[in-house]
Amino acid sequence: MFGIIRPCRHRLSERLRTSWVAHLCGLCLALRDDHGQLARTATNYDGLVISVLVEAQSDRADSTERRTAGPCPLRGMRTAEVARGEGARLAAAVSLALAAAKVRDHVEDGDGAFARRPVAAGARAVAERWGRQSAGGGAGVGFDTGVLLDAVARQGELERTAGPGTSVLLVTEPTETATSAAFAHTAVLAGKEANTAPLAEAGRLFGRLAHLLDAAEDLTDDTERGAWNPLTATGTDLGEAHRLCRDAVHGIRLALDDVEFADGALAHRLLVHETAAAVDRVFGRPGHSCASGGHAPGEAPPEAPEDPSGPQPPGLVPPPRRGLLAGCAVWAMMACTCQLCCREQYPDPWTGKTRSGCCQSADFCSGCDCCCDGLDCCGDDGCCGCDCCGCDC
Repeated sequence: MFGIIRPCRHRLSERLRTSWVAHLCGLCLALRDDHGQLARTATNYDGLVISVLVEAQSDRADSTERRTAGPCPLRGMRTAEVARGEGARLAAAVSLALAAAKVRDHVEDGDGAFARRPVAAGARAVAERWGRQSAGGGAGVGFDTGVLLDAVARQGELERTAGPGTSVLLVTEPTETATSAAFAHTAVLAGKEANTAPLAEAGRLFGRLAHLLDAAEDLTDDTERGAWNPLTATGTDLGEAHRLCRDAVHGIRLALDDVEFADGALAHRLLVHETAAAVDRVFGRPGHSCASGGHAPGEAPPEAPEDPSGPQPPGLVPPPRRGLLAGCAVWAMMACTCQLCCREQYPDPWTGKTRSGCCQSADFCSGCDCCCDGLDCCGDDGCCGCDCCGCDC
């Protein structure tokens, strides 16, 4: 899983949280159905925004946009309603193209295991296959992924020529162009051509934001390894990067104001509020425990709460408890698939209560105390009713 949009469960209403999971699982299954099991590793948090945007502009009465998926280890062997249709397929094609670019980038940089020739050769072959598959998947929904691949090709040349004094926005341009094209095509799929221009602008700024946040998060590690980083290469300090990210979040919000949505609650929540939370998580916002706890890039995050499961929102019907043997069987499967340690959150095998993986970093919000004492205070309109969560819509 990679991406900048990682919503804390306390910042989404039950309806929006269910919808978010539906799009995440729908993206994963679309990757599997269209491109094979290995392609499921390209599932990412940002890619599902494409699926969300298509549905947000479409007629919600269309029941074919959801289907019931069978039990999955990543859901604690429970069924779920998942997104389907052209939105999920477009999200899969875009995610696969971006994952291919990410793999190529690791190979070129020689990161970790990618420095070994056999691993690099295999990864390069996977990236090439994913590039071809993403082109085919995009063509199936009328989207030319060539714009994504062209952007990736330009990225390498721009990085080689960038130096002190070069605008960091010149380096982020390929990412901006790629995400702009993907966002704009959601309007085509939804039959809302008038939304093309504002969504293209929102996508451009989202691409800029994602690139800058990734650079800021990796700055310390890249410096220690001597790896290329756009901020270091162009001489851009963190203060300027922070300003550019804040401006991008504000611009996304203004662009979305011009988009005609059938139901834009989840899209607004993810692209306005969660992008702001991502900036807080990376650059710090003192006193805001839903983000980074106030620590800046490179600093140690605060200690995690003793109870990672946190208080449960009132009024929700808890899932049925499993028996001893059934729970043990699910626990064994979750342990074998590394869910108990590697997932940010997973359902308890017996009670279904949300818990956090034991290897997760402490900055993942599992005991949020800023959002009305940790309660699920966000309404169906996608915005919290309390002032502490930055709801300025």
